[in-house]
Amino acid sequence: MNIHSMLCRICLLGCLTALLLLSGIGIAAAEEQLSPEPWPSPAPPFHLQDLQGRYQHLQDYRGRVVIVNFWASWCGPCREELPSLNRAWAALEPRGVAMLAINLGEEAEAVNAFLADFPIAFPVLLDRRGTFAQRWRVQGLPTTFVLNPRGEIVYRVVGERAWDDATLLRQVEALLPRVATPAARDVDSPASAGLLN
Repeated sequence: MNIHSMLCRICLLGCLTALLLLSGIGIAAAEEQLSPEPWPSPAPPFHLQDLQGRYQHLQDYRGRVVIVNFWASWCGPCREELPSLNRAWAALEPRGVAMLAINLGEEAEAVNAFLADFPIAFPVLLDRRGTFAQRWRVQGLPTTFVLNPRGEIVYRVVGERAWDDATLLRQVEALLPRVATPAARDVDSPASAGLLN
């Protein structure tokens, strides 16, 4: 499938999703919430250029929770969603969550021109031919995937969401690895169990 026909299909599916959501018979609940994937599966690997021409690889983010957002500048719901993604990034980045915006089918010049009016605070990558969108089975824009630290897709969201919503933020934060506190480590240590006497 060529990039033009894929983009047309994605645009039509995205519009249909938006109409369903607006009509009230869509798949989104009244409150923002992420529906888990029934069987988490490994995310397809990618190696994509950022706007500075450097390649980024998904494997570089292994061990971290990663939010991957596929978008395009011509996509109205993508534009509507961007401010909430930026706010979510501000809240989640200090916790170690990675966020990537993968632009679908556009050249760096067009993306940079768009970003002058609609800035994105987190890394922007380019999927110029839509190869990786196909591998990730993107069927509408925006489509966002949330990966656990093992690199598995645990949430897939088609359509616009308020990513800075407290419920969504809690769902993403719940994927973060638990760090044992010093008191908890002392309780579990061999010395505290009387094994080193």
